Amino acid sequence: MKIAIVHYWLVSMRGGEKVLEELCRLYPTADIFTLVLDRDAISPFLASRTIHTSFLQRIPGARKHYQKLLPLMPFALEHLDLSAYDLVISSESGPAKGVITRPDAVHVCYCHSPMRYVWDHYHVYRRDLPWSAQLLLMLFAPPLRAWDCSTSARVDAFVANSHHVARRIKRYYNREADVIHPPVAIDDFAIEDGSKDFYLCAGQLVTYKRIDIAVRAFTKTNRRLVVIGEGAQLEKLKQIAGPTITFLGHQPFPVLREHMARCRALVFPGEEDFGIVPLEVMASGRPVIAFDAGGARETVPPNRGFRFAEQTVESLLDAVERFEAVENEIDSVALRQHASGFAPDVFRERMRNFVEARIAASLATGAPAAGETVRSWNRPANEDHPPVAFARLGDMESKGF
Repeated sequence: MKIAIVHYWLVSMRGGEKVLEELCRLYPTADIFTLVLDRDAISPFLASRTIHTSFLQRIPGARKHYQKLLPLMPFALEHLDLSAYDLVISSESGPAKGVITRPDAVHVCYCHSPMRYVWDHYHVYRRDLPWSAQLLLMLFAPPLRAWDCSTSARVDAFVANSHHVARRIKRYYNREADVIHPPVAIDDFAIEDGSKDFYLCAGQLVTYKRIDIAVRAFTKTNRRLVVIGEGAQLEKLKQIAGPTITFLGHQPFPVLREHMARCRALVFPGEEDFGIVPLEVMASGRPVIAFDAGGARETVPPNRGFRFAEQTVESLLDAVERFEAVENEIDSVALRQHASGFAPDVFRERMRNFVEARIAASLATGAPAAGETVRSWNRPANEDHPPVAFARLGDMESKGF
């Protein structure tokens, strides 16, 4: 069986690329297809794989300015030749599912998010652009939405990284999606002793992350806040920050890991599709104060964190005060145990079960069957997984699939 994994672009190592790594470990002989590649910006593990790029790779400056090539991406994806592959797994956040596969191939889409910049975050992204870029986005967004919707029919089965994303897949594509949470590298983090005298924000500094709420709240109350990350909002955030706010910019992983283990709590004021950073902090034994929306509802349960209902300074500070009232009772071991339910081996097992079930359905019916209902393949680590009546991949290969 020949397997292809299609990833939107490979120019950094973020949550989507960590999922790609685990898919490659699950299918070690799979070839990778991507729109644009920067081998120096990805992990040695991914860089060592067979990676095919689109014609966009040959455009000067594409690796740095790939987002400006969005109108060309549908054409580039459809020119990727996947005719030799029996199983195609697309990793979707930017466009990826729009590839053309053989009629008898099985196409599974792992969707981190429908394209935010043409759907629910369209107006947020547009406001941050210069007027010329706003005009281009206004012109190209409608045909991109139409293409995005139409290409959902090319997918045999969707997997969403959260129930929040599954609902958006249903709204925009009218397709059901099973839910398999993405992997969190639990073993990369550890509980540490030592003083914990600051709060932490970590991630890309863009508008929808709402780091401004945390900066204003902690400036107002003279609490110490450390912000790790870079992005278009950095200078604006510095302008509203008081002396208790420290901006460290981009930091290497060892520095980030140390701050996660030594913070009083992570402050997570944005609405995320899933949100891996809160789980990484919990794997470090520290609590999370999160906006009560999106993926945080699935990763930060009430008995393991503190959620606030509105994206306002007052609502955030109310949650901070609730946390500080019980801070000495925080159980670091219980937080880490909760995060372990999202470990990479759990993700790989659930993805293997799901993909093999789709292959079995294809062999049984002669054509891949689309899912009928939303199901979650995420179960606590101490529970049995749902029974799966299908053959293993080796059996598929022995039957000449």
